[in-house]
Amino acid sequence: MGEILPTFHQAVGGDVIVGLDHPDDAGVVRLTDEIALLQTVDFFTPIVDDPYAYGQIAAANALSDIYAMGGTPISAVNILCLPVAKIDPEAVAGILAGGRDKAAEAGCPIIGGQSVEDRELKYGLAVTGRIHPAQILKKVGAQAGDVLVLTKPLGVGLLTSGFKAGRGEPALVARASQTMATLSAIPARLAHAFGAHACTDITGFGLLGHAGEMVRDTEVGFRIDARAVPCFAEVLARPYRKLRTRADATNRAYTRAIATVGAAVGEAMEALLYDPQTSGGLLVALPAARAEGYLQAIAGEGYLLPCAVIGTVEAALVGRIVVE
Repeated sequence: MGEILPTFHQAVGGDVIVGLDHPDDAGVVRLTDEIALLQTVDFFTPIVDDPYAYGQIAAANALSDIYAMGGTPISAVNILCLPVAKIDPEAVAGILAGGRDKAAEAGCPIIGGQSVEDRELKYGLAVTGRIHPAQILKKVGAQAGDVLVLTKPLGVGLLTSGFKAGRGEPALVARASQTMATLSAIPARLAHAFGAHACTDITGFGLLGHAGEMVRDTEVGFRIDARAVPCFAEVLARPYRKLRTRADATNRAYTRAIATVGAAVGEAMEALLYDPQTSGGLLVALPAARAEGYLQAIAGEGYLLPCAVIGTVEAALVGRIVVE
């Protein structure tokens, strides 16, 4: 898509605030001086066996783009692709129930949807959100002197791939599922209160891929401390050390021109930096002086996943990422 979109010429202007001329986590259209709508869509094949958990994860993943832009989800519609001859109707009901319940947790009613017959099962949501035009958080905007906060542990891509390959325990996959199904609503809302300058969510391109989108063609770069990055420690253990996801090579290629990973980081930790996440955490750039208060506020509101300052924003690293 990176090669195709530049050829997709479309008139942009008027009330379009964020569109395909500068793609972000969601499109944004101004309705009034005080109200803008965000729109996003995301759906994918199952990454866990339990239908209800799959529905919850898919919904959380779709809602994440609204949160990454600083918005509030207000409605959604289902997208469902079905191998009709092969799938159990009870499994479909479980998927839809999982999506419904997770969207309800977000205060986002599902008001419709579309289903099509397909050779492979896929589920997700198209989500509409609301935001004040002055409060939009974009990928680009990090300032020198900011720090980077990551709000979920890395490793769910490797964990789910390992489970399918016969490695790892079901209890570990259950923990990963819970992480993926956790909404980013609390970290997103508090990011505004603590002066965030930029934000994105970590999904298919991995931490370094999405961090790269935040620095590419800007006047700043990121220095990341690999030891500070929250992760599932089990992924660094022997059963997973040589495991790689299908996206590992493409994610490395995506950032090769801008990312440098020091030798001391180690092979297993480096793989985590490229690990594709599903419903991953937010990567938030905010003033260093406010980072500790931000982390305390997140925990104080009952958000249970590990969050940490993982790096700094530096003017000397123009458009680059250095991992030490």
